[in-house]
Amino acid sequence: MRRSVISTLRDFVPIRPLTREEALRIAELQAHRFHEMVGLSGPPFADGLIAALPRIQIERLSPIPVSGSTHWASSRWLIVLNGAEPAVRQRFSLAHELKHILDHRFVDVLYSGVNPEDRARWIEQTCDFFAACLLMPRAWVKRAYTSGTQRLPQLASRFAVSQAAMQIRLTQIGLIDRPERCSRMHPDWALRAIRAAGTPYYQRTASLVT
Repeated sequence: MRRSVISTLRDFVPIRPLTREEALRIAELQAHRFHEMVGLSGPPFADGLIAALPRIQIERLSPIPVSGSTHWASSRWLIVLNGAEPAVRQRFSLAHELKHILDHRFVDVLYSGVNPEDRARWIEQTCDFFAACLLMPRAWVKRAYTSGTQRLPQLASRFAVSQAAMQIRLTQIGLIDRPERCSRMHPDWALRAIRAAGTPYYQRTASLVT
């Protein structure tokens, strides 16, 4: 019997405290494996690939005070997205929430290697990175960029992401220089985790990249 996507992606994670570098590397491996399992070799990543996963239900509500949240209820994961936000932001939120689902079972072990006051931020950064790798895989972005698609609006459109998200991804990959620290940019992937009693709940908040 073919194993589910979620079970297969969870198998990449050793059940022990991870270093930051390990957490990011595993996130990228999981995103790459997802592409392989669904036979995807180029942009854009289709939202329906997440929606089609077993025991995942996606709802869009508006207005709500957050961009995305995830809950386990009635034997399935319910991902709630803010329907008032742009489609590109909802796509990033959806990919981010999928990583929370992948990590949920062992989240307290995997991210126990940092101080408790830094743990929530580290988890969110890892989920951000997974979302970036899922929507903007390193190899795909490099292929598009070296083939001549280098203007930010065109790249963002090709990958169906915001220009802010694409700019950060280009910086991560090393295709462009990091903006000066005095600049201000509002990225699509600044998230903060909030844990309700017995149930994971994740809330996106605005932030600045410095």
